[in-house]
Amino acid sequence: MPTAQTNHSTLDIAPAASLHLAFELSASKWLLAFGTASSNSYRQVGITAKDLIALDREIARARKHFSLPEAAPVYSLYEAGRDGFWLHRRLLSQGIQNLIVDPASIQVNRKARRAKNDSLDVRLLLSQLQRYLAGERNHMRTIHVPSSEDEDRRLPEREQISLKGERTSLSNQIHGHLACVGLDVGVDGKLPERLAALRLWNGKPIFPELMARLL
Repeated sequence: MPTAQTNHSTLDIAPAASLHLAFELSASKWLLAFGTASSNSYRQVGITAKDLIALDREIARARKHFSLPEAAPVYSLYEAGRDGFWLHRRLLSQGIQNLIVDPASIQVNRKARRAKNDSLDVRLLLSQLQRYLAGERNHMRTIHVPSSEDEDRRLPEREQISLKGERTSLSNQIHGHLACVGLDVGVDGKLPERLAALRLWNGKPIFPELMARLL
């Protein structure tokens, strides 16, 4: 049975008889590119996003495709993004050594990126992984993966930062709406109480729809 491994941001140099796997992740579909150190060919398939049964099946098929033993080690890589670290942890639990790479650290012609989701081509990611496994460690920057407990402890701080950002955005919107009707009013917790007393340039109160929007 595969066992969980310690999170890490580096991989050992892979043995020749190993399977290499690169992911291109999107909300609905995952592209998988498989290769080996001893072969110039690759195998690319698509599966439904988060279909782990299909993922395991394709890994087994790729081992057979490249004539690798059933127990051949697997090394994988995907870009940091919306899927976070859960896939990384699942791969580790299956005995797969995985890297998460910072997309900004990989030099690529941005015009060549996919217009649909702006993600790096999965074959490029496979070649980057293979260079890394061959010992070239300076051509891309990997992401340190925190423990699940550390990640959970950071959530309140991230939520606070997010709420502060939302508050600033809403305050700016309110300032903008008021400016459009010639009013310059401080935005604070007492603004709802003051709105009814505010008057426009012609002495009339704030329009009903604008009042509702501000509230």
